[in-house]
Amino acid sequence: MKWFRTLLLILVAAGISMPPAVVASSHREAPITALDHKADITDIYAFVSYDSSQAPGIRPKKVTLILCVDPLLEPGNGPTWFPFDPDILYQIHIDNNHDALADVTFQIRFQTQLRLPNIPTALAGIGDDGANAPGTSKLVVPPQIRDFNNPGLNLRQTYTVTMIGHRKGHSHDRDDDADDEDEGQAVQLTNSDGSPFFAVPANAGPRTIDYPALYKAGTYHLSNDVSVFAGTVDDPFWIDLGAAFDTINFRKLGTGIPGVLTPSEDAARQNFASDTVSGYAVNAIAIEVPIEMLTRNHTLELAASPDATVGVWGTTSRPRLTVRRSPNPALSSGSYRQVQRMGNSLINELVIGIGSKDRFSMDQPVNDSQFANFFLDPPIVHIVDAIYGKLFPGALKVPTAPRTDLLPLVTYAAPIAAPGTPAGPVADLLRLNTGVSATPYVNASRLGLLGGDSAGYPNGRRLFDDVVDITLRVAVGGVLIPSFNHFPNNALGDGVNVNDAPYQLQFPYLADCPSGRNRRHIDPGEPGGGPVQ
Repeated sequence: MKWFRTLLLILVAAGISMPPAVVASSHREAPITALDHKADITDIYAFVSYDSSQAPGIRPKKVTLILCVDPLLEPGNGPTWFPFDPDILYQIHIDNNHDALADVTFQIRFQTQLRLPNIPTALAGIGDDGANAPGTSKLVVPPQIRDFNNPGLNLRQTYTVTMIGHRKGHSHDRDDDADDEDEGQAVQLTNSDGSPFFAVPANAGPRTIDYPALYKAGTYHLSNDVSVFAGTVDDPFWIDLGAAFDTINFRKLGTGIPGVLTPSEDAARQNFASDTVSGYAVNAIAIEVPIEMLTRNHTLELAASPDATVGVWGTTSRPRLTVRRSPNPALSSGSYRQVQRMGNSLINELVIGIGSKDRFSMDQPVNDSQFANFFLDPPIVHIVDAIYGKLFPGALKVPTAPRTDLLPLVTYAAPIAAPGTPAGPVADLLRLNTGVSATPYVNASRLGLLGGDSAGYPNGRRLFDDVVDITLRVAVGGVLIPSFNHFPNNALGDGVNVNDAPYQLQFPYLADCPSGRNRRHIDPGEPGGGPVQ
């Protein structure tokens, strides 16, 4: 195809090869997180920051990191909604010397305060002045929640963010890796006036809360050019999840072949199938930092520099020991133990065998060579191949194992890392070349590198990158192998091309949490939900 040859020429001219295989997103993917939703990481994002006035070719200065947890939150589900868990240590890790060990870590911890313990809900509010008991001046319902000091914000959370620069040569290949404040220089990020960071609560509805006001107030820009945000937001991921888990039963669209798009469907910024995640919320932590804080030499690096590319992953951890003391609160103690991790999304969900999922979740990326058989021969490929062979013989042929075309996913390699970058050990990290300029949003492609957009997935991951369709085409269709880069392999997709809510075009980029009163889940068979068959 012309676009593919053009992209190849562009990348070769830049000294970069074609993109590695990619995978998508994770919601309740492993047995351990199916029983521990609060510790379940749904997605992690890492991308060069941009704004609504972004011009092409501007040298990057900042990177945004976003960790999302606690999947499929129903915004109308009170009375406590979805606080972050104070028992969990949330972390975002950066490898900047290509050894799959953390060189920089951001640790986030939450604290909870119940301010009106006799009120039955975590959020309550009405109007400018609240509501009194009839015929009295006794306030019963507080005013609409418009700031973090409003008493109607009954369950209020604050949080701390600590940045740790690990000592060079220190080994983090330990079970209690999370409890490592003494392993390097730790700096707590703070507001210049010493005020706390408040987490933005769920959007209960228009009577109770002015959610946009809290979203704005909960976006903190610090004096050291760092910005932070934490709160309940619209789930930024999109997928026909129901079709995917009905044993890859994607919907039949314009081509007549399920899971295969027409050129017009592929190019459209609209959905032709139901976004199962539409109307749901998620808890998100976002941090924007100067690139110099992340790179090995603490400098801005050009895209052609081996030091420009970093590896990113997120983890959640719990204290080693929890004692249930009914009717008293549980008591936790001891060093932290990792519950979940994520680099590239859907690795655990659709690549790792279910018998190995918990081990994968709790282990460290540097040990991922033990899972290399899954990376080089993904079971999902055989499932799709068998299904299409049964229902549509001859419609789809996939590459055979070993899938060496997928190996760059778990090493530092082109087209993300520059030539000369040490490959490092096999490890599931989301790799980002911090020297590649951000693409203006109006010119960006949802298909990332496959769409000729050098700032897109798998060069990091932006909120609007369609990781599902990229996954299907690269991991299943094998389009990076020239003999497989043809129809229908290069037209695979679930028919969900965009999120149900518009993202913001500046930090923290996330869309507002849907209104609990007025949220809407778009279903199959209705406009924008695609066909039922």
